[in-house]
Amino acid sequence: VWNGTVLAQSDETILVEGNHYFPRAALNEAYFTNSSTTSTCPWKGKANYLDVEVDGARNPDAAWTYHNPSEAAAQIAGCVAFWKGVEVVA
Repeated sequence: VWNGTVLAQSDETILVEGNHYFPRAALNEAYFTNSSTTSTCPWKGKANYLDVEVDGARNPDAAWTYHNPSEAAAQIAGCVAFWKGVEVVA
């Protein structure tokens, strides 16, 4: 939830390092756009970020995904996790 809006909903998240990774199909794609930001995790690989926008309010790089994670993190391939004020209600 961010800015009073449910961004994603699933009972099948994967918990890694305290972050809930949501299946991409669980996202309401209308609120997401690709960002040019990337980062690298030593054991998961390259992360690509997504901007979130709700009712004209923008939260840059508030979500991330691993398109091609390392073998050790294969279970989160294509899944999306959140930060920067996005509340995950478990």
